[in-house]
This record gives sequence, C-alpha cells and structure tokens, in this order.
Amino acid sequence: MTIAGTEEEVLTLATRHAIEEHGHTDTPELREQLRQALVNEPAEVHA
Repeated sequence: MTIAGTEEEVLTLATRHAIEEHGHTDTPELREQLRQALVNEPAEVHA
C-alpha cells in the first residue's frame, strides 16, 4: 500500500488502517512501529 503526504498525515492514515483493517489498538508503541516502517518514495515516481 502506498500512502503519500506529510509524515504525520501518513502516520495517521497508517494507524487508522492498522486499527480498522487489522484489529490493532492505537498505542504509542504501534505508532512508533509504523513510523519506523515509513520509507520515502523515490522522487522519480512523481516525475
């Protein structure tokens, strides 16, 4: 799945997805795990 936006926007959407689709609980630990999994998309993707 690809989500684009600011880090906070992406983290919010990824957290919502983890909760609604996978049954996770919104915890600081979940948000940190998701934050660590974020990767920047190569610039040429948007060219």
